[in-house]
Amino acid sequence: MTECTGGHCVTCSDEAVPVVVVRLLGDGLADVDTGGGRLERVSVALVDARPGDTVLVHAKEAIGVMT
Repeated sequence: MTECTGGHCVTCSDEAVPVVVVRLLGDGLADVDTGGGRLERVSVALVDARPGDTVLVHAKEAIGVMT
């Protein structure tokens, strides 16, 4: 999994971004593909997400599942 570089993460920007859930982990966390195979770990505690779902993420927190 890649780490954030230059003090900026795709999922930490000032807008929600769509990402794809790759795998669910314990404690309400998931690894997500932010594009181009880049993985980041985010919280999915507030949504009912499954692997393959596209979720909107803001500040490393999934805030909605896209349908």
